Amino acid sequence: MNLEDSIGLIELGNTNLKCLIFKINKDNNSEILSVTTTPSDGIYNDVVVNLKKASDSIRLAISTAEKKAKVSLKKINVIFEQPDFLCTRFSKHKKIDDSKIHRSDIEFLLNEGKKQLMLNDKNQSIIHIFNHNYIVDGKIFIEEPINVFADTLTHEMTFITAPKNNLRNVNQIFLNCDIEIERLISQTFALGVELFDERELQSGVVLINLGLKKISLGLFKNLALVHSITFPIGIDHITSDISKVCSLNLEESLAIRNNIDFSFENNKNIFDENNILKKSFFINSKFRKISKDLIYKVIRARTDEILEMIKKQLKVTSFNFSSGMNFFLIGEGSNFINLQEYCQNFFELNTVVGRKDNLEKGFSACQGGIRIIKEGWETEAIPEIKIKNIEKVGFLRKIFGDL
Repeated sequence: MNLEDSIGLIELGNTNLKCLIFKINKDNNSEILSVTTTPSDGIYNDVVVNLKKASDSIRLAISTAEKKAKVSLKKINVIFEQPDFLCTRFSKHKKIDDSKIHRSDIEFLLNEGKKQLMLNDKNQSIIHIFNHNYIVDGKIFIEEPINVFADTLTHEMTFITAPKNNLRNVNQIFLNCDIEIERLISQTFALGVELFDERELQSGVVLINLGLKKISLGLFKNLALVHSITFPIGIDHITSDISKVCSLNLEESLAIRNNIDFSFENNKNIFDENNILKKSFFINSKFRKISKDLIYKVIRARTDEILEMIKKQLKVTSFNFSSGMNFFLIGEGSNFINLQEYCQNFFELNTVVGRKDNLEKGFSACQGGIRIIKEGWETEAIPEIKIKNIEKVGFLRKIFGDL
């Protein structure tokens, strides 16, 4: 990458595509050239479901950003998060026999982890590898223990992978637009880089992204993304539940969802003195008596289901969450009235509401992507993957090669 080269980032989404173009100037500062948001089509939960529609929407997003920046891109970095992403943790061991630890020892263990991953599932491709702990003779090292004398070395690492066919389809929609994917970046990883400072990422923080169609969970510790999962369920499910159970249309159900107080106490703006849904919420439907208890029951059931899925995932990580680790809510759902307190009681931990973007609304992941591209990331190990007889150069070419 040369200074002053234009660099593109695009974040996939169900509703919108966010595209950002920047360059790194001679002072090594990032200069943003354009920021655009365009409609998304043919993509659901960041999975390509219609190649033509997705290609057309990608083409529009990139061309709009290019025109605004007055540049032409040949490559682009893609930020996304699919429910099919897998997060796998490995611990690999090596005898050092009272010698110094060399970089080759760490690389050996990293390659052993890659081999095991491919043996477990050959249909997965690596997107990220994170080094989150080195254990030298039973002692934990966060940084690489190069030149440290040791008898044994254990390398704890996390792999973020996705099904090869999913990535081939993502690659194809960009090839249809005559643009090459430079690299793929997990949305959860990019958000963590942008939203948290080094102290938080070091001590540990949980990121919960409450989206409309999907909910993502990321656990950061020792400057690494150590656990990540995306559920194919979002806060729109609360809306559809209200609609189905109460026989209201989606517009009416959305108005209830967005105005409900999740303390389930202060909702006089929604219910009358008899605890019946007010007539003002019947926009197109004929008024009928719908009780507060019924609506509370519907909303609580779906909310608790979502939070219980997150809680179960956190339990399998075996991390201690009682030592001041914060839960950090972002996404559309983080704006719900008093949901912060509801989550705090549910998890019996601290909960923090998401911070505002520094750029424009909803561009935190792109901002994090800039930092990852420009500076790299201390705990991320870029996979060195051999390439065999594959036409296209770049990141997608690498991930389809042999390990």
